[in-house]
Amino acid sequence: MEVTTRLTWNDENHLRKLLGNVSLSLLYKSSVHGGSIEDMVQRCSHQGYTITMTYINENMIVAFVLGNYINLRESSTEPNDSLWFSLQKKNDTTEIETLFLNTAPKIIDKQLVCRLSENDIFIIGPDNKIYLDRMMIKNLKLRFYGHLQFLECEVFRVEGTKYNLDYTKRIMKAREHRNKLLADIRAYKPYADLVSEIRILLVGPVGSGKSSFFNSVKSVFHGHVTGQAIVGSDTTSITERYRIYSVKDGKNGKSLPFMLCDTMGLDGAEGAGLCMDDIPYILKGCIPDRYQFNPRKPITPEHSTFITSPSLKDRIHCVAYVLDINSIDNLSSKMLAKFKQVHKEVLNCGVAHVALLTKVDDCSEILQDNFLNLSRSMTSQRQVMNVHKMLGIPISSILMVGNYASDLELDPMNDILILSALRQMLRAADDFLEDLPLEETGAIERVLQPCI
Repeated sequence: MEVTTRLTWNDENHLRKLLGNVSLSLLYKSSVHGGSIEDMVQRCSHQGYTITMTYINENMIVAFVLGNYINLRESSTEPNDSLWFSLQKKNDTTEIETLFLNTAPKIIDKQLVCRLSENDIFIIGPDNKIYLDRMMIKNLKLRFYGHLQFLECEVFRVEGTKYNLDYTKRIMKAREHRNKLLADIRAYKPYADLVSEIRILLVGPVGSGKSSFFNSVKSVFHGHVTGQAIVGSDTTSITERYRIYSVKDGKNGKSLPFMLCDTMGLDGAEGAGLCMDDIPYILKGCIPDRYQFNPRKPITPEHSTFITSPSLKDRIHCVAYVLDINSIDNLSSKMLAKFKQVHKEVLNCGVAHVALLTKVDDCSEILQDNFLNLSRSMTSQRQVMNVHKMLGIPISSILMVGNYASDLELDPMNDILILSALRQMLRAADDFLEDLPLEETGAIERVLQPCI
């Protein structure tokens, strides 16, 4: 007979996010394999990392993660840290609280007992009763105290090549830092309130990840992977219209104080890809949303949708040169020449700029332990130096991300890179706004001539 878990698909999904996209394999179910603690230990020993789930009721689960069930015997002297967490369902949402302890349960008098400073803080008895003390209740934000009958106890093996408690600690710290970055960007206001929204232009070769970066930013703020902007292949540009995307803080949230402007991809071939003569007009805000690019014919002031008197809010405030980190060495001389031509126009207009290297393979290896700086591998460091020499961009302005192109779930490490890159672009835009001549901070009369 197949043994099935009480864990719902939604609960398991929350656990995978908490522990780092691991998979779970059911080892023990008290109603099937026997309710004694010895029965539990016998089935779960020598299984590596495990999660013990205690179902208090239909809406509340208390659980802990251990390194090895064999260490639960009272005679074991091996140190055993543990991660504790609660899942509580409230109004169609699931709330998770976590707690790390440098102690773990032991079998004492046929009970599973966790002690801290000689005090019993957690007990599972053979009569399907659970006990948690006030410290555990407070930290896990539970709505009961003392002894309580539970419905079921299950133990799962945690399967994942990277998994250990240190990895989970890193994931949880990453999630905290990700939330801080989210809060910072939500609270951001452009310099001196000169504009209400910063416009960031994404420019790069076909297939470099421009549209995917917008999708990734939107995904982080919506809490799940999205795909509003259609993504092409490495050789065929899907983006043929100029798009000015706003990003909302959640599905029904307010618009955030920035816009991402997506362009047709650059192409090394003549008469293909984004027309170089369109670049100055894009930078000055003369091209409207959804303008249809023509690789062979740039927009002119006579075009019916041409914006003849753009204001500061219509202009581009920061340019991000988007490059696939794996393809930098293979840029053709013609593509490099187009990049330098775009960069010349950007410099002429005095617009802030950064480089965005996409398609980073392992985001966790890029981030230092404090998540504040990038720990560049030899390969990524070489690519950073290549871009620095190619475009003269300061190394501190060369950013790296792993876009959500084929992923099904968000990763807090990747979220940090995406949000850090976005924050750096906003800071660069602030520098541009602060440096503007006083006469340019108001309405701009006409900008039909090239930038000076």
